[in-house]
Amino acid sequence: MDHRYAFLTEWYDPTAALLRRYQLFYYPKDGSVEMFDVKNQRIFLRRTKYDHLHPEDLFVGNRVNVFSRQLNLIDYGDQYTANKLGSKKERTLAFIKPDVVTKIGDVLESIYASNLIVTKAKMTKLTWSQAADFYVEHQSKPFFNNLVQFVSSGPVVAMELMGDEAMSIWRRLLGPADSAVARKEAPQSVRAQFGTDGIKNVGHGSDSLAAAARELEFFFPSTIGIGPSNTAIYTDCTCCIIKPHAVSEGLTGKILNSISDAGFEISALQMFNVDRANAEEFYEVYKGVVIEYPSMVTELCSGPCMVLEIHGSNTPQSFREFCGPADPEIARHLRPTTLRALYGKDKVKNAVHCTDLPEDGVLEVQYFFKILDG
Repeated sequence: MDHRYAFLTEWYDPTAALLRRYQLFYYPKDGSVEMFDVKNQRIFLRRTKYDHLHPEDLFVGNRVNVFSRQLNLIDYGDQYTANKLGSKKERTLAFIKPDVVTKIGDVLESIYASNLIVTKAKMTKLTWSQAADFYVEHQSKPFFNNLVQFVSSGPVVAMELMGDEAMSIWRRLLGPADSAVARKEAPQSVRAQFGTDGIKNVGHGSDSLAAAARELEFFFPSTIGIGPSNTAIYTDCTCCIIKPHAVSEGLTGKILNSISDAGFEISALQMFNVDRANAEEFYEVYKGVVIEYPSMVTELCSGPCMVLEIHGSNTPQSFREFCGPADPEIARHLRPTTLRALYGKDKVKNAVHCTDLPEDGVLEVQYFFKILDG
């Protein structure tokens, strides 16, 4: 008998306004899926080949799309799956300090190259007291005041990383705490490349699973609305969404680097999991106008996306030109250095969404950073 992975999943049925539970079975041998309706005790989807689900997508806490249904994986369905897929999976905090926020693309490149997945991300600005709370275990150390002063001096980026032995991999990626020591002992580490000293040293990594859980709760609390706020400023801005397909292909770092290299300022950054109702609402202006509208909605809610506020005068116009034509094939012919030419696949999976009309820039940014992050 083919071995299979089993998960307990939840799907929000917008028509009935109900949470429905299914068992999801995935057969790695041929990439087929099967679904069983838990409440009604019957097969919901017979075993069917499905190319859009991959073993690396299967971990508790993730959202996966199966035939346009967005399923939350809430638990392992049996001990075999838990043993096979859950044993070494860890979550840890990656915290990027103010001096290296402009290099976030490079840091993400290192993270993706190490087979870690970014499951949450947020740019924020900590107050003195928030930074002091975060570093409370260093309170008696001589460097405490300097550390808190520095960490609260500008925007920071907090990320939840997920993967096999994520905690030790991220700490190894960072390198020794003193950047000078890192340059001698671990020249490939991010602290060796971008760090200055023992305080301006790129970032922070949790030193135990207990610390990781506490620190993730600090930045990404389970109670919505009580964590550190985002950095959106809602003036002279435009919205950019790095689409789910580009995020899952590990292109986020490259796209962020391209944006920064072109001289655009990223004033807010956050990862969102958009549900179907919100995706339809956000793209409503395209309904009945663009033939790809249904596919655009499906793509936007197919997994996590990275949303950016791009700030600067004349930004909506110049950033839209930088993204290029909506069709990547046309972009590659006419504007080969644009984002869609470089990273897009087709008119739906075209790497990024950008605000079309200058007057909509603030509205689109507000939709994510005020309404969805409210």
